[in-house]
Amino acid sequence: MGLESIDAAAFLLRLNLILLFLGALAIIVLPGRGKPVAAGISVVLISIVSGILALHSMRNSGVEAVFSMGSFIGDVRLRIDSLSAWFILIIAFVTITGVVYGIGYLKAYKPLSAISSLHWFFFLLFQSSMFWVCMVQNGIAFIMVWEIMSISSLFLVVFDHTNPRVLKSGINYMVQMHLSVVFLSIAFIWVYFKTGSWDFTGIETYFTRFPNIGLFVLFFIGFGLKAGFIGLHTWLPHAHPAAPSHVSGVMSGVIVKMGIYGIFRVITFLKADYLLLGEIIIGLSLVTGLFGIMNASVHRDFKKMLAYCTIENIGIIGIGIGLGLIGIALDQSVLYFLGFGGALMHVLNHSLFKSLLFYSAGSVYQQTHTRDMNKLGGLLGLMPHTGGLFLVGAIAIAGFPPLNGFISEFLIYSGLLHAIQSPGVDQITLMILAFAGLSIIGGISVLTFTKTFSALFLGSPRIKLEHEPREVSKLMLVPQYLTVGAMLAVAFMPFLFLKIAVQILDVNFPGSHLLENADVPGYASLLRHISLFSLMFLLLIGFVAGLRYFLTRNTVVLHNETWGCAYTAPNTRMQYTGKSFSKSFAKLFGFILLERKEFNELQANDVFPQRRKYSSHYSDIFEKKLIQPFSKQLNRFTNLFTFIQNGRIQTYVVYGIAFILIVFFGTIFNLWH
Repeated sequence: MGLESIDAAAFLLRLNLILLFLGALAIIVLPGRGKPVAAGISVVLISIVSGILALHSMRNSGVEAVFSMGSFIGDVRLRIDSLSAWFILIIAFVTITGVVYGIGYLKAYKPLSAISSLHWFFFLLFQSSMFWVCMVQNGIAFIMVWEIMSISSLFLVVFDHTNPRVLKSGINYMVQMHLSVVFLSIAFIWVYFKTGSWDFTGIETYFTRFPNIGLFVLFFIGFGLKAGFIGLHTWLPHAHPAAPSHVSGVMSGVIVKMGIYGIFRVITFLKADYLLLGEIIIGLSLVTGLFGIMNASVHRDFKKMLAYCTIENIGIIGIGIGLGLIGIALDQSVLYFLGFGGALMHVLNHSLFKSLLFYSAGSVYQQTHTRDMNKLGGLLGLMPHTGGLFLVGAIAIAGFPPLNGFISEFLIYSGLLHAIQSPGVDQITLMILAFAGLSIIGGISVLTFTKTFSALFLGSPRIKLEHEPREVSKLMLVPQYLTVGAMLAVAFMPFLFLKIAVQILDVNFPGSHLLENADVPGYASLLRHISLFSLMFLLLIGFVAGLRYFLTRNTVVLHNETWGCAYTAPNTRMQYTGKSFSKSFAKLFGFILLERKEFNELQANDVFPQRRKYSSHYSDIFEKKLIQPFSKQLNRFTNLFTFIQNGRIQTYVVYGIAFILIVFFGTIFNLWH
């Protein structure tokens, strides 16, 4: 690396720390109203500085700086290559929209000054730690910044610490994030004992000398816990509903992507086992996507629903990663490009439309103080901007053109179609199943967001709220419209972003030579035409709507009630609810979507049924069948030792005397070495 690159990276680190320190100091010193402003300015400045260096690294094949940390740890490299830059830019944009939205969101709750100070300090630390995760190239330093990222996000999740459910969700999140640290620590220690290096180059050395699959699985579990693959996902449905909505948007938009970044980073060092690992990841990701969207379709807590949708989209990204690995194994250039390229594009797209959906959902929660969609309805007339923004996010996440979600899913679909031509029967079978599964995921996604949007925004209010909802402040709307602008940029200029993704594959990944025959210009041209036709379609809709308005502007419009088959006493309880919308689907897959309900089904002869109450709750099958039974057995085992701590001072004195005697006799008989 040249001197310029070294100085630039060193300058970024120092400036990042300086801005973090100054921002934290301002948050502590300034009065209540100045704290969020100081946090917002600091987040924006840190994002701008990091974003500028990320763009510089893309144009100049990366920047690097080296810092000495002693003989044991060795030199700690801070390197920003094109892969790091891709994630840094995503983090920068989402955290800027998150902090601006959060300032407006928290105004309604008027938190205490101390709570506000802590919250915005940890938001700053959370943002900076994610940047550090993308830069650090040393195992010990990486674990340290990974832990800082997890701890800071934990304090953001438990903002409402007076709520026992929030604290329980925070503890669950903390435990699983430390399990992630355990697996990552074991992986880095394994590399150190085999290669004598904590540097990331030691991972490449290990993969060169030894079988790849064992170490990769350790890294995958550690990073997969953060990403939310099936079996490693159970923190997501609890943490997202517990956290403030701007935190939920940032966590879903970028923190789960840190797990994807880690998996991508380890893949850049792989030397063997591409085919086996690719097949395993595709199979696991397919099940992850199906499991996530199936659970999302039945939940009535709209933030928990969005959390399960995050799991679904992690599965879609994983399918792309698996395709890329199989492309390397089979030396298929198009598969390599479409798999990894589609995964990188979906990382970007999901960070945009999922943060938008969480922001819109947060606006609904702020105005209604409930997350139960069965209690809501008719919000579109009261919150037209929020309803429209949620609809845009819903269309994007469902993968419909002309929005950005279609772009990345189109690439992955194309990769699966191309992979069906593989020579092996097992690969063909897997790709057919993956293609069918991805199609089913898309269909259930349409069901999920049709249910959610109609239950929240259409129809009539199902209950009378204490306060009539109204549109949120401009401070909360502006970051959402900025996000929509970024989504439209990806949707109508996908070839520009695809060009960056190709550069990442060309510089960082094994098999970069395959890009020469990947027909990248052909797919870029195809996406350009899709975008053009989509734009023409939107213009046609606009033209027809404008023409209709022009022709009917002087027409008197009469509104009457819908004919109710001669029934003259309708009420809001006759509307479809979120539960009724997905009930048939939930029954069909009742062996996966476990429902606990307190209600006796109506019988065929119940012509005039008595008044009754109904309640139901869906449980995560992994929590219900695996985690909860294990926790109960663990509690029973630990309760066997409660006699040790019995509250008697005499017993504790005996413990001390026994310890002293053990040390004394051990010293006399030379038992300690």
